Amino acid sequence: MRNNKPTKVRFFILFMVFISVVINYMDRSNLSIAGPHIAKELGLSTIQMGYIYSAFGWTYALLQIPGGFIVDKVLPRMLYSIMLIGWSAMTLLMGVAQGFNALFGLRLAIGVFEVPAFPTNNKIVTAWFPEHEKGKAIACYTSGQFVGVAFLTPILVAIQTWLGWQGMFILMGVIGVIWGIIWYALYRQPTEHKSVNQAEIDYIKQGGGVISATTDNAESGKQKIEWSQIKMAFSRRKLWGIYIGQFASTSMLWFFLTWFPTYLVQYRGLDFIKVGFLTSIPFLAAFIGVLLGGTFSDWLIKRGHSITLARKLPVILGLLLSTSIVGANFTDNTTLVVLFMTIAFFGNGFSSITWTLVSAIAPVKAIGITGGTFNFMGNLSSIFIPIVIGYLVSGGNFAPALIFVSIIALIGALSYIFIVGKVERVSL
Repeated sequence: MRNNKPTKVRFFILFMVFISVVINYMDRSNLSIAGPHIAKELGLSTIQMGYIYSAFGWTYALLQIPGGFIVDKVLPRMLYSIMLIGWSAMTLLMGVAQGFNALFGLRLAIGVFEVPAFPTNNKIVTAWFPEHEKGKAIACYTSGQFVGVAFLTPILVAIQTWLGWQGMFILMGVIGVIWGIIWYALYRQPTEHKSVNQAEIDYIKQGGGVISATTDNAESGKQKIEWSQIKMAFSRRKLWGIYIGQFASTSMLWFFLTWFPTYLVQYRGLDFIKVGFLTSIPFLAAFIGVLLGGTFSDWLIKRGHSITLARKLPVILGLLLSTSIVGANFTDNTTLVVLFMTIAFFGNGFSSITWTLVSAIAPVKAIGITGGTFNFMGNLSSIFIPIVIGYLVSGGNFAPALIFVSIIALIGALSYIFIVGKVERVSL
């Protein structure tokens, strides 16, 4: 008898994407864990460390647009495997790097290999999930950027204590290479996965999922770069609204991924083992925030609210909560400092369903280029924020840095309120 009940293979695919994001963000943030030791051992200044922290963003942000075209042409099975193995190999080599130039160069290389990651994640979810599940799906894989740091930072601090910062990088690199091989062995498109039945495919299609999102451009093999798509990506007001908002959201994220442990060690005088556990608290809050944000957004849709309200409201509320980080400037109590950081990063997590807006606004045949542009504009913060903070704190005072990231979060909230407008798909 034919089984008319949809299979749930999409959730296994989502789990694979989640694990990939955890590894992705651990390889972005492990430098912040090692940073104080590297700076001390190699004699690097705060300004030099600011440039090393930012190096990832130089290539990651600036290559997002060509990366978007790659996402539109290369199937996720092959592309993700190449990315994972590539950036993990560079992470491994960080363990044998000595000096500013080697560290800076390897971080540039990690940025190159991670370029297509989030546009690919978005495209996978667009193909595998109906619209009413997309918020939770994107929230789930996005939570990977927090959960890894939240739960694994104390472990990585312990590994660094036993093996040194070099051993930590080598171990993380080996893990990523192994997962890249596993991804290639297990991932398939919806129509090619042997465990997917027609009922699940119909369920995804009828719910607004775009089954062909991972295959149309790649299978044609003839699509050329269309400059009209680039013009579209930079000329629509609502797209600029989400670009500004994404820059604000990722600015807060990059503070926590780079300078936060150093802030606790050098500017709050905490010992490094304690910092390993305290660092986990805001990341755990952000993890909870991103799950609640996605669930709240989908709940609003199920209650009959417009997609505009459902997708924008969590982002706006989250960015406004993020401005609370400035409260840490007004207390010397460690508990209150961590509390303000936790509230701010919870807000950052709650606002992190922004990729649902890309899914809802981008033209179907230009999801890659739109996602790439969105990621490019947002991740300019990965260049800008670490360097600016490095200069702001070079005099020994961290207060201006916290004011700076708080103001950017406020600008992001205002952008979603006044610039984005109605959430609807843009035509080419």
